[in-house]
Amino acid sequence: MNSTLSFKRQLSLLLPVIFLFSCASRKDIVYYQNIDNAPLQEKTNSYEIKIQPDDLLMIIVSAEDPEIASPFNLKTYTTVNPNKQDVAGAQTTQLYLVDSNGFIDFPILGRLKVSGMARSQAVQLLQDKISAYIKNPIINLRIMNFKISVQGEVTIPGTYTISSERVTLIEALSMAKDLTIYGKRDNILIIREIDGVKTYNRVDITKADFMNSPFYYLAQNDVVYVEPNRNKINGSAVGTNTGVIISITSLLITLITLIVTTAK
Repeated sequence: MNSTLSFKRQLSLLLPVIFLFSCASRKDIVYYQNIDNAPLQEKTNSYEIKIQPDDLLMIIVSAEDPEIASPFNLKTYTTVNPNKQDVAGAQTTQLYLVDSNGFIDFPILGRLKVSGMARSQAVQLLQDKISAYIKNPIINLRIMNFKISVQGEVTIPGTYTISSERVTLIEALSMAKDLTIYGKRDNILIIREIDGVKTYNRVDITKADFMNSPFYYLAQNDVVYVEPNRNKINGSAVGTNTGVIISITSLLITLITLIVTTAK
């Protein structure tokens, strides 16, 4: 009888401990926890991405007289599906590849270094140089291979192509269908290349302050990694030994049952 009471007493003490460690804290899960106390900003952060080596740029020069602007544009070409000769081919504009040294080869103007420039700076550079040939040229410049990668504890990890040139960390996580319950929200890693050097930066999205961070807006080719929390890591370790743990647990239950029965 005393053994039965002792076992029940130990079990009653153990259950609250198990419950305590199985519950996630609010501070580990909820986003923007201090947003009500965060200082208000009069203006949203302005952010312009920098052109990098291996970027593909679409640059179109326009003028009042299209014929004058024509020499400054790459030729378009037509793609035709050989299996559907009756379908008109699509018109495709050639793109400029930024080489490993940051240069593009531009018609008439020759080699121009654009790596490290913001989009507005590259447009201004082209306008200044082309103005020597054309009055009031209009420059349309876009990065065509803007992409980011989201890895780790998100619902759908992968590489995502961005149609615009401005995407936030929260938008990137939303594209990946948000973090799983096992993702660490206070230690998100952003890998970014700056002037050819990889940088590693941590962001805590449980605090609204991260909106003022230089990593609130992502750059092309950024990698976002969501680290698993302790529960997921421990669960993974348990998962590899599930059979052994079940066997040991069954044996312990059998022994306890025998002890309790014998005590009666």
